[in-house]
Amino acid sequence: MSKENLSEKPNVLKELVSTQSGAVVSRVLMNLPTGSVTLFAFDVGEGLSEHTSPYDALVQILEGQAHIFIGSQEHIVEAGSILLLPANVPHALQAKESFKMLLTMIRDKKEK
Repeated sequence: MSKENLSEKPNVLKELVSTQSGAVVSRVLMNLPTGSVTLFAFDVGEGLSEHTSPYDALVQILEGQAHIFIGSQEHIVEAGSILLLPANVPHALQAKESFKMLLTMIRDKKEK
């Protein structure tokens, strides 16, 4: 169980993670039994291959543009937009340009 100390002062989300050449960078802000909040920075050309999660996840694009695939449908999501990734549905992400996102996952107490 962890929770990063961000309460000392207000923070600008997109400034808490930096894009690195040829990489996907992540920073866990909270990881609790009830869910997690993680910042990601994707360099152009990077992505996450198709996978599933047993929990719903909410993606919030902070900077740039993401190509997010849910099942066979592609969504182009820009800064200021959110998109729900439904539980148990295959999804993937691709950076056609660098982007930053906040991923919030809430765990269902009924799931084990």
